[in-house]
Amino acid sequence: MPRGNLETVHHRALLLAQLRKWLDSLRFKDAFECMKKLRINMNLIYDHNPKVFLENIQTFITQLNSISHINLFLTELKEEDTTGSMYPRPPDISPAPQPVSLQKKVDVVCDALRSAMEAMDPNKFFLSILTTHVKKSVPELEVALQKVHELRVNPPADPGSVSAEEALKYLLFLVNVNDLYDHSLGTYDFDLVLMVAEKSQKDPKEYLPFLNMLKSLEPNYQRYSIDKHLKRYRKALQHLSRAGAEHFPEALQLVKEQKLYSEALRLYSADPPHYKALSCVYADHLMQNQQMEQAGLLLWRCGEPAAALQAFASASCWRNAVCAAQQIPLPPDQIALLARDLAEKLIEQRRHSEAALLLDQYAKDCEEAILALITGSVWDEALRLIYMHNRQDITETNLKPALLEAFSTQIGFLEVQVATFTRHRIRLSVVREQKEKHRLDMLDEDGPDCPDAELYSEASSVMTGSKYSHSNSRISSRSSKNRRKAERKKLSLKEGSPMEDRALMYALGEILTTVDKMREEVHGLLKALVLFHFERQAEKLQQIYEESLQTMEAALPEVWSDGQNIQTPLTGPNSTANSIMASFQQQQNPAAPQQAAEVLAPPKMRNGVKWKLAVLS
Repeated sequence: MPRGNLETVHHRALLLAQLRKWLDSLRFKDAFECMKKLRINMNLIYDHNPKVFLENIQTFITQLNSISHINLFLTELKEEDTTGSMYPRPPDISPAPQPVSLQKKVDVVCDALRSAMEAMDPNKFFLSILTTHVKKSVPELEVALQKVHELRVNPPADPGSVSAEEALKYLLFLVNVNDLYDHSLGTYDFDLVLMVAEKSQKDPKEYLPFLNMLKSLEPNYQRYSIDKHLKRYRKALQHLSRAGAEHFPEALQLVKEQKLYSEALRLYSADPPHYKALSCVYADHLMQNQQMEQAGLLLWRCGEPAAALQAFASASCWRNAVCAAQQIPLPPDQIALLARDLAEKLIEQRRHSEAALLLDQYAKDCEEAILALITGSVWDEALRLIYMHNRQDITETNLKPALLEAFSTQIGFLEVQVATFTRHRIRLSVVREQKEKHRLDMLDEDGPDCPDAELYSEASSVMTGSKYSHSNSRISSRSSKNRRKAERKKLSLKEGSPMEDRALMYALGEILTTVDKMREEVHGLLKALVLFHFERQAEKLQQIYEESLQTMEAALPEVWSDGQNIQTPLTGPNSTANSIMASFQQQQNPAAPQQAAEVLAPPKMRNGVKWKLAVLS
């Protein structure tokens, strides 16, 4: 009776077990031939036990003793660990120890095989050595070409050795001819380029005029031209920098086109005129990208204080700006005018202390400096300048009225914040009660006796999917910053909105954080009020601010309770169609809990900051 194809059937588990035994006993040839015949991935030879393979790599080469077999093994190499994907280990076999190396697996195997073959017989294994260069994660084509060129110049005496023509033909089989031609050109060896071009299908009319033109150039400019042709712009700039000063305009153009500013500054650091020109070009590029301060540093460093001054002034870097102005040097009246302009910008940025320093020390206008400090509520420094310049009149005309105005402003602000906080907290409680009632009603309505349960569930699912799932898919493609911004846009304080509870929590957190950050400002105002005998106002401010903090801190457990932070859809034996769909949608959008964490996390209060005055207690 015919047996059919039974003799060709090999059970995969039994086959892998036999292969592991052969590899453990270092019978590489038996394992290789079996794997080749039955189309088992060759990576298993290394992946089974990398440490043992690397320690016995000469045994592997000796047993295979075939260039074609070694090349087949090399060409199948890939980074994937086949023992974790294609051929997982049985549970009773522990993973083999991995070699300690930062290199990639393919690079490790190629380097180890090449070292062993070069030590054993480099002429015999020449083609396999070439394969190890080509197969690396970053192919070493230039090294492989150089070896072929050396073989052509110094052919081995052994008649059985590979010739340069055969080696080049093999390389052309492994690598695209255009890539090989470009890499040969990148060696700057025209004999090697011609050798590759002759073995390719290229028309001599295509490459000979170009090569002859290159040969006629000065060596550094020749290499620059080759590198530019190959789009190796950094190397091109290095060679062009050595080609002579007459080529600097071309270098400057290359730097601008390829934005090689930092590289160019390093290459021309010993050439002051060219270094200065490059610095100015780089500074222009930085200013176009709104990096004014860095542009100013470059201009100042290369001896252009006037241009640096403009860059520093645009960036509000007033310290560097006044230094550059004095280096120019500007006359005192222009420095005073510069100080006023800078101070005006700083005041717009609420940097009142720095603006006051400019007005006092450089514009020599103590009154404007004091008024800037009063405007910024920097009471202590304003008082220091008042006494330093003997301008106690400003205390009565400006400082005291400003203190009382600041007191009124703070009181009004706190009252509004507390009222808004209380209103949002009460509304949040109502919304949560409504949601809980709605959830319980849904559980009752979705019971097995409800005739419309299936229809309601389906309609609810369609509505939910159409409203949110498409939105989430769009948001997922954005950056994390844009995603958070988009999530916050969904938060609406309008009554009845789908995410009103989260919007209320977000608003409450913003109010609490804003009020908590006032501790230092209130402390400074309290000290100034006490100093000028405004105890009644100081006591009222301290009392209202303390009550505001206490009100908000007391609401923390209610607003940000643990039960509200995690809302898991109901699943299990008591689940409904709606709850199951909600659970499914949560799995479809795993980023949702992270997006909600920003809203649901309770804000931290800085109770360690001392702001109260004991004299007012």
